Amino acid sequence: VLGEDRCREELIPFLTESVDDEDEVLLNLSIMLGKLTPFVGGSAHGHVLLPPLEQLLMVEEATVREKAAASARMVASILPDSSFQDVYAEMISRLATKEWFTSRISACGLIATSFSRLSVDRKKSQILMFADLCRDEVSMVRRVASQNLGLLLTAVIQSIGFASLSDDGMVPETLIPLFEELATNDQDSVRLQTPDNCISFGKAMKNLLLSDGDHSIDDHLVLYHRILPLLVATIDDRSWRVRWTVASKFSEAVGAFVGCDGAVESLVLAFEKLLQDPEAEVRTAATFNLSDVAKCTANVTIADAEDASSGDEPKAKVRVAERLVKHVAALTDDESEHVRAALAMVATELAPILGKDSTISFLLPPLLLLLRDASSEVRLNLISSLSALNSVIGVDLLSQSLLPAIIDLAEDGKWRIRLAIIQHIPTLAKQLGKDFFSDKLSDLCVKWLGDDISSIREAAAINLMELVALFGADWSAKFLISSISQIREHNSYLRRLTAVKACSLMATKMDTDSACRHLLPLVVEMSTDFVPNIRFNVAKGLEAMAPVCGEAAYKAQIRPILTTLLDDSDRDVRYFSSKSLVTLEEKFSKNVKLEE
Repeated sequence: VLGEDRCREELIPFLTESVDDEDEVLLNLSIMLGKLTPFVGGSAHGHVLLPPLEQLLMVEEATVREKAAASARMVASILPDSSFQDVYAEMISRLATKEWFTSRISACGLIATSFSRLSVDRKKSQILMFADLCRDEVSMVRRVASQNLGLLLTAVIQSIGFASLSDDGMVPETLIPLFEELATNDQDSVRLQTPDNCISFGKAMKNLLLSDGDHSIDDHLVLYHRILPLLVATIDDRSWRVRWTVASKFSEAVGAFVGCDGAVESLVLAFEKLLQDPEAEVRTAATFNLSDVAKCTANVTIADAEDASSGDEPKAKVRVAERLVKHVAALTDDESEHVRAALAMVATELAPILGKDSTISFLLPPLLLLLRDASSEVRLNLISSLSALNSVIGVDLLSQSLLPAIIDLAEDGKWRIRLAIIQHIPTLAKQLGKDFFSDKLSDLCVKWLGDDISSIREAAAINLMELVALFGADWSAKFLISSISQIREHNSYLRRLTAVKACSLMATKMDTDSACRHLLPLVVEMSTDFVPNIRFNVAKGLEAMAPVCGEAAYKAQIRPILTTLLDDSDRDVRYFSSKSLVTLEEKFSKNVKLEE
């Protein structure tokens, strides 16, 4: 309505003067300013949006500054180079040197994201500004600068290339000293960023080296050997939050530094310390990374190689997985349930890496202990992750230990545990095989239909359907249907209702003959149940079964039942039977037309 000229000359100055409003207003203003570029004349005039954004980048509310920074980056991305250098870069310089700390916080992120487009002179000046921000007297500024240090280093390496790595380049001369200073900062919140920054260095170097085959890691070992000790030192940090951070990202760290001489050896030793950290949260985070760290293909010395070798004899080397698997046994005895639960989730993933023999020798014994763990969550996590182990050694060695664990979980007092084990039964059935499952667990699957919790009964019905799809109709007739038939006579209508649902679901996975012979009669008989809920669920079940049973069964058995239910005394029964009848009439009439 205003037009581009009036937007630039009237609206934007008004918005610039309106930054003393409520935080909610400023938040929405910060978001919308980034979208106003088309209304002020496009990229040629996009710079007029920067003055109000600059004001918003200085407010106290962090969420407003974050949205303003996002809008500023959005505007900057469409600015021509002249406006970017003269207006946007100049705005960042002003923010970085203002007295109030909130503006300096905003500058930290904007310098890192704008670096690649800056002119050579601007790059040098803003790197020095960023260095000052990293040494700022306000800890919050140092923290945000530390958060963006890895991003800035990546931008420097990508835009300047190998020149930034020379002896007088930006990386060794300016950025790595900042890494070293921030890694030893007094504030935990600043040191907390050290793992991410070190990983960013490793990834940026790897990407640069992959893009140019004329250089290798060996050409830049000096830089690696300055950064790697900073990463390794975080495992002994006095703050458990710092140790937790490096533990949770350790697989990334190994991936970033693999290929550097001696790096994996140092990192694996550090990882072993994290697995034995005094804080359970740190051990849990490290344990979650166990399998990913073990996937590293590098060879490392045996943990006790120094004792095993003497003189000038070379130290024995093993794969990372073979060294780390020795810690699994110790973790099974950890006092923290969360550590053991994390181990149960990832331990089986070591099996494909170790191979059959090492898995049986070193991994299987602690896994058997986990199957007997006092915590139901630990046992459930292990059972949920057995597929990797099964692919290596088969499940025969575990089957006898699995059975009591499954039964215990099936009867666990927590209904969510029972629900989780039901959902894993089809996978377990496939792994255990038809014979073992039929003898030991088929009765248990039917028993769940009588659980007191509705969600368990529904999951049990779905479980039976999946078992029919897996083992076939003949198996279900032998092991399931007789037990389901008995449930139809239970005093509780809820149990009888579950039987109806189970039959209708199982029928969808059978052939026509089996469905008509084994399941249709059971459902039809229940159409006379004295509880209306049963009768209208029979109508719904017959609708699902009819396409499987075929047109002949529909005309002979299903349609007469639905027609009878149309005269039922309960209106819900009449509604669902009518709905099912209309749907099935349409379906089978279409089939007749198609055949003609």
